[in-house]
Amino acid sequence: MRTSIYTTILLLAFLNYSCGDGKKSNDTAEPEVKTVEQKFEHKAEKIEASFKDENLSLVFTEYIDLKTALINSDVAAASQSAAVLAKAFANKGVDEASVAVVQKIVDSKDLEAQRSAFVGTTKVVEELLKDGLESGKLYKQYCPMAFNNTGAYWLSETKEIANPYFGEKMYRCGRIDSIIQ
Repeated sequence: MRTSIYTTILLLAFLNYSCGDGKKSNDTAEPEVKTVEQKFEHKAEKIEASFKDENLSLVFTEYIDLKTALINSDVAAASQSAAVLAKAFANKGVDEASVAVVQKIVDSKDLEAQRSAFVGTTKVVEELLKDGLESGKLYKQYCPMAFNNTGAYWLSETKEIANPYFGEKMYRCGRIDSIIQ
């Protein structure tokens, strides 16, 4: 009788230990996820290309500042950078429709709307760059997943992918589509 009581106690203890309280063993435990805040930094001296005119150089520098604000998902900085870019567009003699595209970024307080307007801004800047580069290289980059997998382009001063359409969500999503020389 004592043996069956001890056996029952041991069996219950074993079952209690092995079943636990629903915890998984270490090999199937969920990994600990830590988020690290990382801000992308742009420095104007990193632009290794030179342009045929100073106004175009200013347009591209301001475009990169805007792209950096979108990479960092900073709505206020994007709005400020877009305002400066709009002035650079005006100094370059860009048509009103092109200035209106960048003005949408200035006026918007919604990050996704700003990113959407950035697509048009990129087209304007790319058009200005045709035959405007004196030396160096710029990179046209592409993210196939942007805007529900319709894809979108942006311009970069480096080969490094830093996605303005997803920011910290998918910072490195994209590829170099072409090189502008």
